[in-house]
Amino acid sequence: MSHLSIDELKQLQIKLPKNPQNILVSKKASLYNTHLMEFSNNIRIDDFAILSGAIKLESFIHIAAFVALYGGKNGIEISEFCTISPKATIFASNDDFSGNALISGVVDSRFCNTTYKKVLLKKHTQICSNATILPDVVCGIGSVLGAFSLLKSNINEFEIFAGIPAKKIGSRAKKILELEIAFKKDFAKNTMYGGGDSKI
Repeated sequence: MSHLSIDELKQLQIKLPKNPQNILVSKKASLYNTHLMEFSNNIRIDDFAILSGAIKLESFIHIAAFVALYGGKNGIEISEFCTISPKATIFASNDDFSGNALISGVVDSRFCNTTYKKVLLKKHTQICSNATILPDVVCGIGSVLGAFSLLKSNINEFEIFAGIPAKKIGSRAKKILELEIAFKKDFAKNTMYGGGDSKI
């Protein structure tokens, strides 16, 4: 099997639902400080993704290949129906680049000035390839961050942001809320989806 078993996930001390199912975590993904993580059912984490620290994933989430999620202490919370495309990175912590503190993952924290701020992706948020999100950001329901963008501020509901730094470039249709309702009704009858049209 190319995915970690439920028993293997439990051994990592990841908090799982009472009846875990459809939790597809690639064996080629790298998970660190897993005792701080919480996974819901119906999620997919692809090859070479890196997840570290406090991370909470709700249902129907896809974390694509080479995504990096650095949850730190305050954490990254990703609501249902979110997708994070390949090579996107989310930081819930940030170092002090002023020269008044050391910067290194191997230096005692007493010599650093790292700040920890939560990142929240509300449902139906889509993060495109190679985008970067910095700490203390909220992406509203249905928001989109374009490819190769750098996000330092919040995105309101159904807004599309892009650029460096990311700014609003458009708005998104709200039909996805209707599709969510229809999908959940269908899913109640067909509970073993593996992604796309495939089943497991």
